[in-house]
Amino acid sequence: MIDALTIAVAVTALALASWCGFAAYRDQPTKDWHFIGMAVVSLLGIVQLVIAVVQLARGQSPEQGTAIFVAYLLGAAVCVPGTGFMSLSERTRWGSATVAAGAVVLAVLEVRLFDIWGGGSA
Repeated sequence: MIDALTIAVAVTALALASWCGFAAYRDQPTKDWHFIGMAVVSLLGIVQLVIAVVQLARGQSPEQGTAIFVAYLLGAAVCVPGTGFMSLSERTRWGSATVAAGAVVLAVLEVRLFDIWGGGSA
């Protein structure tokens, strides 16, 4: 895994969570600008997915197991798009809150992916 990409995904996810959380606080639904932010975060997640699959295909393997790594990787890739689609059906402040929660979940998944790959060990 590329550590810088993992950090970039986590940081952009937290920025999206703050932005959508502020919109929910102001009683606003998700707007077009929020969806652009979700697209950026989702694109970074897809890039991470592709790079991880290539690394797995080359024979590199995570320290804590490939199956759990792939499960977390797929969850990270669909987390923000899934909450984005859910926010389309809930055009109130709760749509923004849903995206904010999904973005926080993505940031936590990124930390876990880093740990599973073995980034936290010396």
